Amino acid sequence: MKPDDPLLKILACPLDKGPLHLVPADGPEQTEVLYNPRLQRRYPIVDGIPQLLPSSGEQVSDDEHNELLKRTAP
Repeated sequence: MKPDDPLLKILACPLDKGPLHLVPADGPEQTEVLYNPRLQRRYPIVDGIPQLLPSSGEQVSDDEHNELLKRTAP
């Protein structure tokens, strides 16, 4: 998924219905994710398809939250 993908403008967190931020992969062993900084939840992107079921989201720690915010695409 690209940061300028029009799909990003309509994707929303399934829990609070707010916008999500694309976080690019940071190395070959990581994958890109969609991130909701308000709830500190990340959602995986598998084979280019965002997994936006509430059960597929993961809560992140405060340290990981800060790291994800640094990597968030503008």
